[in-house]
Amino acid sequence: MPELSPSSVDLFADAGPAAAGPAGVIEVIAADRALAEAQAGQPRRRRQRKGIMFWLSAGRRYRKKGKGVAFWVASAWIAALTFCAVFADYLPFVRSYSKIYAGHFHESPNATFWFGTDKIGHDVFARTVYGARLSLAIAGASIVLGLFFGGILGLAAGYYRRKVDTVISTGVDIMLAFPALILLLAITAFLTPSARTVILALAILSIAPLTRIVRANTLVYSQREFVLAAKSLGAKDRRILFREVLPNIVPAMLAFALTGLAVLIVAEGALAFLGQSVPPPIPTWGKLIDDGRQDLETAWWISLLPAAVMFLTILAFNIMGDVLAKRFDVREAVA
Repeated sequence: MPELSPSSVDLFADAGPAAAGPAGVIEVIAADRALAEAQAGQPRRRRQRKGIMFWLSAGRRYRKKGKGVAFWVASAWIAALTFCAVFADYLPFVRSYSKIYAGHFHESPNATFWFGTDKIGHDVFARTVYGARLSLAIAGASIVLGLFFGGILGLAAGYYRRKVDTVISTGVDIMLAFPALILLLAITAFLTPSARTVILALAILSIAPLTRIVRANTLVYSQREFVLAAKSLGAKDRRILFREVLPNIVPAMLAFALTGLAVLIVAEGALAFLGQSVPPPIPTWGKLIDDGRQDLETAWWISLLPAAVMFLTILAFNIMGDVLAKRFDVREAVA
C-alpha cells in the first residue's frame, strides 16, 4: 500500500471534523450547504442594488433628454389660453368684451371682475381673453404664411445653390437689414388698417428668417446618403425636395415657428400700441395695454394684467421653441 504524501496528510489534518467519522462528515455537508446558500443570496443582493442604480440613472437620462417640467407647464398654459380664446363665447366665466357695466368704473380686481374694469366699465378679463383670440390668430396666420413662402425659398436656395442661392440669399439679407418696425409701419400705413393688413405685414416680416433656417437645414440634408441615393436612382428634384428633404427639416421649422410666434405677438402689440393694428371694437393685447397707459397710477390693472398674460404667453412660446430647437439640433445658419 503506497504511503500518503505530506500534502495529503496535511489535507486530512485540515479537514477537521470530516476526519472524525460520520458526524464530522455531516457537519462538513451542513457547512457547505450554508456556504452555498450564502453565495446564492449574494447575486440577488447585487442585482437589487443594480436595479436601483439602473432606475436612478434612467431618471437622470430622462431629465437630460426629456423636455422637462418647464416645457409641459408652457404647453399647458398655451393649451388653456387657446381653449379659452376659441370657446370664449360659450364659457360661463367669460363675459362679453363690449358690454358696459354701469357703476363699475375703474373697479379694482375682485371676485366678480377678476381683472377689474376700465374707465368705461368694460370687463378687463373678458377683453383680455378676446384679445388673446385676435392676437393668437394674427400671429398664427402670419407664421403659417411665413413658413410656406420661406420654406419654398429656403428649399430652393439650399438645394440648387449657385445662382439661385445667391439671388435668394441677397434678397433675404436686404430684408433682414431693413428695420422691422419701419417696414411694418410702411405696410400698415399704405394699406387699409385691418386684420388682413396686419397679417400680411407680419408674414412679410417672418419670411426672411424662416428662409435662412430652411436653407441652412436643406444644405445639410441635401448631402446625406439617402438624398444622394435618390439622385443616383433618377428621382426628380421635386420628389427629392418634398419626399426626402422636407420631412427631415419640418421639426426645425416647427421649433423656429414657436419662437417666431412670440416675436410676432410682440410685433402686433407694438403696432397696436402705435395705433396701426386692428381698429376697434375688437381688442388686441397691444390695444388693451395702450388703453390703460394714461391710468397707470390710479388703475394699474387695465394695462399690467393684459401685459402679464402677454408676457407669460411669449415666455411659454420661447420655452417650447428652445426645447424643440435643442432636441432637433436646429441649424440657424450655414455659410
